[in-house]
Amino acid sequence: MVATFSQPVGRRQTLGSAVLLVGTLATVGTALLFEHIGGYLPCHLCLIERWPYYIAAPLALVTLVAAAGRASAPTVRGLLVLIALAMLVGLGLAIYHSGVEWHAWAGPSGCTGGGTANLGGDLLSTIDAVQPPACDEAAARFLGLSFAGWNAVASLVLAAVALWSAAVRGSRSFG
Repeated sequence: MVATFSQPVGRRQTLGSAVLLVGTLATVGTALLFEHIGGYLPCHLCLIERWPYYIAAPLALVTLVAAAGRASAPTVRGLLVLIALAMLVGLGLAIYHSGVEWHAWAGPSGCTGGGTANLGGDLLSTIDAVQPPACDEAAARFLGLSFAGWNAVASLVLAAVALWSAAVRGSRSFG
């Protein structure tokens, strides 16, 4: 049953906030692990796709504390809606990036890869410069989806959890 914004919050909002905190941290943490341990360099769009998580994760922590501390319903539900909005932006970015990878539309002109960084004219530094990957080439695919495609799935699930948590009636007890 759908609650109004002023309905009391409870266990469902606290649990939803905890799921959102773990989900956002796990998703961006996985991306960082693939980058720093797996050696998959992110393209420009990949880096932009992380921003909704960098916004939603701290919001989820604040929401968890607020929900567990029985903050006002409009505060907790409003924070959950903000997380949902961040994840919907993330979904849009991931869909856009996936479309670029599938060549459904053109990506940003500065994300073609292949260029070298300008490091002040030092030839040795320029030779050793890391070239960012192109946005229109998926670094890897798992079950047919690239990292951007899986990000779209994660963003959609997290947005749904946030919206459900904001809309559902809260139970008053934790027992």
